[in-house]
Amino acid sequence: MRTLVTTSAVALLLAATSPVLAQTSITGGSGGSAAAGGTSASTVGTGGTSTSATGRTGSSIAGGGSAAAASGKTQTGVSMNKGHGPVMNSNARAQAHDGGTFSRSHTRTKVKAGEQVGSTTKTMSHVPGSKPTMSRTTTTAR
Repeated sequence: MRTLVTTSAVALLLAATSPVLAQTSITGGSGGSAAAGGTSASTVGTGGTSTSATGRTGSSIAGGGSAAAASGKTQTGVSMNKGHGPVMNSNARAQAHDGGTFSRSHTRTKVKAGEQVGSTTKTMSHVPGSKPTMSRTTTTAR
């Protein structure tokens, strides 16, 4: 009985002096749409990374896009790859055009395992005879 009490006291002392390691998570992303004269294009990108209390990391990334045109052509594409080291990249593109009228969107997302998630979306639309409409959205989470 005496040994059991001593073991419990040592375990309690170790628990009181050990730093508490917490799990951390980072998420982020961006997306956007453009539309003009019967055309539209949209893209989105998102990612996340998490570090456990023991220091292990896990990450995810996703991207997508869509385009529509009343009577023109559309094109969409998504590519993903693992960059150098603990990095993942995603590119989502979408565009639609009908004659000289067009809409396009492009989202790039990057996840650095355990460190940060960044995403940028650029959109543009244009109708002949008018000024192009452009926008850019950037997010970074650490």
